[in-house]
Amino acid sequence: MQINGPARVHGAQPVGAPHTSRLSRPQAPSQSGAIQDELQISDAGQLADKVRQLPEIRQDRVNAIRAQIAEGTYETDDKLELAMGRLLDEIG
Repeated sequence: MQINGPARVHGAQPVGAPHTSRLSRPQAPSQSGAIQDELQISDAGQLADKVRQLPEIRQDRVNAIRAQIAEGTYETDDKLELAMGRLLDEIG
């Protein structure tokens, strides 16, 4: 006499359980053309890549310019003219 538990569990079973039907001969893979890899990068990923490409901030230069602005010596006509010229070159 053999007594099985209430669920009739027979112990550990292999991944390919014996209850599935198996093919007697393996099938050849179908030839459906060349396989191509595809990569899709999200908008957030693209933005993160752009941020990594930005140059590092030169904090000493930023502090010097802030001090010049506070003193009122930063904005000169020469600097304004140079900035406007660069802006027009970039736009046009």
